[in-house]
Amino acid sequence: MAYRGYHYNGYRGRGRSVLKALIAVLVVVLLLLLAALFLLENAQVFSGGGVHLGGLGQSSQTPQPENTEPLVVVTATPSPTPTPDPSLPAQAMTLPLSALTDGTAETQLTTAGASAAIFDMKGDDGSLGYVSTLTLAAQGNANPSDEEINTAIETLNAGDIYTIARVSCFRDNTVPYYVPTLGVKTNSNYNWRDGGDYRWLSPTSDEVRQYVTDICVELARMGFDEIMLDNSAYPTTGHLEYIRKGDAYDAAQFETVVTNFYAQIKSALAAYPDVTLSIVTDSATLTAGVNATSGQSVAGMTANADRLWVELGETTLADVQTALGTQGVTLKEDELIPVVAAPGAAGTAWGVIQ
Repeated sequence: MAYRGYHYNGYRGRGRSVLKALIAVLVVVLLLLLAALFLLENAQVFSGGGVHLGGLGQSSQTPQPENTEPLVVVTATPSPTPTPDPSLPAQAMTLPLSALTDGTAETQLTTAGASAAIFDMKGDDGSLGYVSTLTLAAQGNANPSDEEINTAIETLNAGDIYTIARVSCFRDNTVPYYVPTLGVKTNSNYNWRDGGDYRWLSPTSDEVRQYVTDICVELARMGFDEIMLDNSAYPTTGHLEYIRKGDAYDAAQFETVVTNFYAQIKSALAAYPDVTLSIVTDSATLTAGVNATSGQSVAGMTANADRLWVELGETTLADVQTALGTQGVTLKEDELIPVVAAPGAAGTAWGVIQ
């Protein structure tokens, strides 16, 4: 039997309802996911192991892993303020050689208000304040009898006291006596003596200049901070007219011989760059620029020495500095120090050389 007016094409109404319902569910799930992400955004923690959620009560900051050391904050330490260089003393005081061994050097300096100790390592009489290995020192009977003195000197020099070794270069009453050929001679071929009755080694002699140079090197090796050259030119006092003229005493060569001597010592001490080389001179030489009698010159001394010690006499230090300025020479306070008879006032530079 045929059913007229009805055509069966499948049931479509229920399928659309299911689809709509499924879409609605997906929309709800999507909204819930978005809400969850929004609520959990502040609980996310990023670390080397990935992203994870912090627990309740935990800070939202990145936690330290349990198996790592705590974060160490390194703070840069500022550099300390540099301390003044103690190698340039303002006041220097001559101390007896006994202070090398009896432990009183520092006390004596403090009492005098001094900051540096001067020791006569080669005295005007030619005797040495230490035991030298030089042949001429032995020949000239210049060494002391205390064989332990060198150890005491090196121990003192290793301490905090600034030490200056004074070397009376050519005024030497001992070596010319034992080795007469090295002395300044009279017209009668005797050893000439100055106004203080002291003999002199001849600055013209190569052997003499080498002897003094080697002494300076030995003293530098023993740790002295400064080598002070005194009586380091031709003699200027006494009966100079008694000195025999000639190749060994030619005034035309004085300045050249003396300047070359300073350069020789400077070169020998180049292996000891921390050792200061200084020269004792007088105001007349510095004011005039050259001393024709001694052979010292401003040019020769300033070219080779680090410091000058000046015997002022009646001249002031300001006058000397002014005179040097006219020669185009400017010396700083620690490069030009006056020689005084007694310790000076605090805050001024001075040197007591005896």
